[in-house]
Amino acid sequence: MSESEPTPVQHTAGSPPAVPPAPARNRPRRAGWLWGVLAVVIALVVGGLVGWGVGRSGAATTAAVSSTSGQQVSACDAITVSNDVLPAIVTVSAIGSAGGGTGTGELITGDGYIVTNNHVISGAVDGGTISVVSSGGVESPAQLVGRDPRSDLAVLKISGSNLPTVPWGDSAKVVVGQPVVALGAPLGLSGTVTSGIVSALGRTVPVPGDDGQTAILANSIQTDASINPGNSGGALVNCSGDLIGINSAIATVPNAAGQAGGGSVGIGFAIPSDFAHTIVDQLIKNGHVTYPYFGLSVAPIPPAAAQRLKVTDGLYVVSVVPGGPSAQAGLQQGDVITEIDGKPAANADTLAQTVMTTKAGETVRVTYVRDGQTATATVTLQNPPS
Repeated sequence: MSESEPTPVQHTAGSPPAVPPAPARNRPRRAGWLWGVLAVVIALVVGGLVGWGVGRSGAATTAAVSSTSGQQVSACDAITVSNDVLPAIVTVSAIGSAGGGTGTGELITGDGYIVTNNHVISGAVDGGTISVVSSGGVESPAQLVGRDPRSDLAVLKISGSNLPTVPWGDSAKVVVGQPVVALGAPLGLSGTVTSGIVSALGRTVPVPGDDGQTAILANSIQTDASINPGNSGGALVNCSGDLIGINSAIATVPNAAGQAGGGSVGIGFAIPSDFAHTIVDQLIKNGHVTYPYFGLSVAPIPPAAAQRLKVTDGLYVVSVVPGGPSAQAGLQQGDVITEIDGKPAANADTLAQTVMTTKAGETVRVTYVRDGQTATATVTLQNPPS
């Protein structure tokens, strides 16, 4: 991913909000786009890391109106969703040597496993402390089970039994325009609920990761539900209270200096639940995530070589691992990959997303140019060598 263009993002030092946190509420439980114009800000944590922008019982929908197509369009009953889901939402505090801040997480098992974003807790990984506060105001120490900087996901564990949970939803069934509800602790204000719709699907959003690396929000859900710093790791749910996404980032309009600033402008991004679920399962089982690999390295086309290669857009294959998946498929050093599974290979993020969302043993169709001739290859991804 280091070969991709730098993402216009900014980490800015911050301080806790001037307003006090909202009182805890203990509710009963009932059972290539315009990145030049928009600066991606990961909806992160308040205090020290600001700038990173990030039960059920059959909730009903209300406010049905007729659309131009004659179909019924509804908004979630946010009161019912809040009563069902908020008991499973926690405020995450991470304190490390560089300071601390707050984010959000959600309980996914009755014995205390919590999903959040890696960037929420990464500052406390080396010698820091992590704790969570429940919707009822109970503070508990949290253990880091595992984290994956590449996908920006992490799993925590607290002690307990029969804890309220938010059930996993099916993000594959999410459609553009459907109503959603976001829950979290923006600016440290625990128990905050906002609502909106799914604005778009399939967004690939590069965001800052650990140690200057890039994380990828693969096939993320775009929503206009208000998300702000502190919402990171929080739940995006459908009208039934099912978890369909992990709120992780926002886009803001750059200020006069070209830097990211401000809060929500109605463009937020959530990691789809289907993808997050597979990562979380690996983190709980192994403490880490293993991705398949292509067995090659790529870079933007060298300007001096564009004429010789007879192609201007694509990924230049710098090297191919002997005997690896790409070598077995016939790819060679000097090829230019122009499409991956039918998607333009505009930058290395396309390759990274494919690796993140494909399992070992599955195939990927690659279109490439060699000596001015276009060809295709089928690459069977493999687990990386041990």
